[in-house]
Amino acid sequence: MGLNIDEQKAVDRFRTKVVEPSMKKLVILDFWAEWCGPCKALAPMLEKVAGEYADKGVVLAKVDVDEEKFIASQFQVQSIPTVYAMFQGQPVADLTNARSESQLKQVLDQLLAQLPIEAGAGDDTAQPGAPSKEDLEQFIGLGEQALSDGDAQRAAGIFGQVVEMAPDSAPAHAGLIRALVQLEQVEEARAVLQSAESNPKIAGDPSLDAARSALDLAGNQVDEGELEALRNDAQAAPDDMDKQLAYAEAAFAAGKRDEAADTLLAMVEKDREWNEGAARTKLLQIFEAVGLEDEWVVATRRRLSKILFG
Repeated sequence: MGLNIDEQKAVDRFRTKVVEPSMKKLVILDFWAEWCGPCKALAPMLEKVAGEYADKGVVLAKVDVDEEKFIASQFQVQSIPTVYAMFQGQPVADLTNARSESQLKQVLDQLLAQLPIEAGAGDDTAQPGAPSKEDLEQFIGLGEQALSDGDAQRAAGIFGQVVEMAPDSAPAHAGLIRALVQLEQVEEARAVLQSAESNPKIAGDPSLDAARSALDLAGNQVDEGELEALRNDAQAAPDDMDKQLAYAEAAFAAGKRDEAADTLLAMVEKDREWNEGAARTKLLQIFEAVGLEDEWVVATRRRLSKILFG
């Protein structure tokens, strides 16, 4: 095909992410970028409609034009957001101008009436009207990406919709709790956890551990004056591990995760065995609360590994 290695990899990713699902389903293909304000404004509507139409065989796929320049060039994307409907590997409609729910739903209804879409394909155990396992994983992935991007409001919206569609999804409950904690809606987060723990189908699911960690860490929240005082105490006594830990906990609860991580990593480097490895344990709790796949967590874990193993 005359493609270089990077271009071939891009094609393979696109085939897996878009073309293969489109063989049986209708894929809403959203070309976007992190810096694009209109893209971020459109995204919640696309996610909401895709969620509502999941049982009809509609899925959402997002392509970052900065990361997938070759794919964007193949579609001759001139501006973003650009949105297509894809079926069996081909664009069947330009959805870019469908900027409201009613407009998008109208076009989707027309396409679904004309195309042999397999509603709910891919999960034979799905209940009627419920999203398939594949769809759930996709939306949970979108929520996790929103959290990783620092957009807790959007993440809460995505996870909240998934919880409504699939009340037995532990990862969706866990994601919603973590998003609410980041939004400082701790009581709402506790209510969601209580609801999850009262559901025998998901109460013991390991994914809820991350939500519990996020809530535990949120319990260390202090006001700005107290945080400043803890910071000053820690800076004035760099060898006082108790003061360092107190500041790190409060800093993370206040959303200053870089300061918290820097403090804890310095503690590990100074005395990794202090208080039975309390600094390292706190870091691992933070990693779990943020999400092990989060880019910040991955980078911070590398820093921790370098300290521990050289």
